[in-house]
Amino acid sequence: MTTDLMTEDALADFQARDITLQEATKVVYVSGAGPAVIVMAEMPGISPHVARFARWVREASFTVYMPSLFGRDGALPDAETAGQVFRRACVSAEFRAFGAGVSSPVTDWLRALARLAHGECGGPGVGAIGMCFTGNFALSMMLEPVMLAPVLAQPSLPLDVPDGLEIADAELAQVAQRLERDDLTVLAYRFEGDSFCRAERFAAYAKALGPRFQPRVLPDSAANTKNLPPFFERFVTTPHSVVTVHLIDAEGEPTLVARDEILDFFRHRLAS
Repeated sequence: MTTDLMTEDALADFQARDITLQEATKVVYVSGAGPAVIVMAEMPGISPHVARFARWVREASFTVYMPSLFGRDGALPDAETAGQVFRRACVSAEFRAFGAGVSSPVTDWLRALARLAHGECGGPGVGAIGMCFTGNFALSMMLEPVMLAPVLAQPSLPLDVPDGLEIADAELAQVAQRLERDDLTVLAYRFEGDSFCRAERFAAYAKALGPRFQPRVLPDSAANTKNLPPFFERFVTTPHSVVTVHLIDAEGEPTLVARDEILDFFRHRLAS
């Protein structure tokens, strides 16, 4: 297991699989045993910090499926390279970085991945967590019946509408109906002063989903501020990444409490 988060991660303890769904092939890093949990990386990709979180999920007795959606897997890129990854994603046909009330096309592929993972791993269903750029994807994946445990970590899209939601209105209504019908909930996390995922967005989720949306807002003082990767040093100037870069791995820290709550949420929803 990687202990130095400021060096590249070879991801050697994951199986890199080429998975073709809906005529599109993506690399998915798979490891573990137990019900499936899909871990979707934040910008600028599957970093050592994201891989650390995936390993925590694996150690909690789940099978991790970690799709490569952008960036170079395991890398710790310099700020300029990471910025290029971000800019490419913003104009990619797979994502909808701007404009509220639209869903990213890649969520169709991710729902298919959830079906595949459930078929391979069994259990009651599948969990998923999205972070930052992928933050809302776990909610969109709730249109897939096997999805039971969605976690939204600092959902940052759309970038241009602070109170906007990156999901089509019709899909959001279907998700709201399903949450009520199946007695499910959505966990969501942000830092109080996050400039990418602001209070207005959580208020919009609460309006759309009611008490089925369970927000957690951490104080900025709970964020790690040491040894930040170059992308965060230059472009992410407020506390942002609750369970990765800005997590403090020490007992009693609010970010570690958040991590443990997420793992318990997966255990509760996906227990046989």
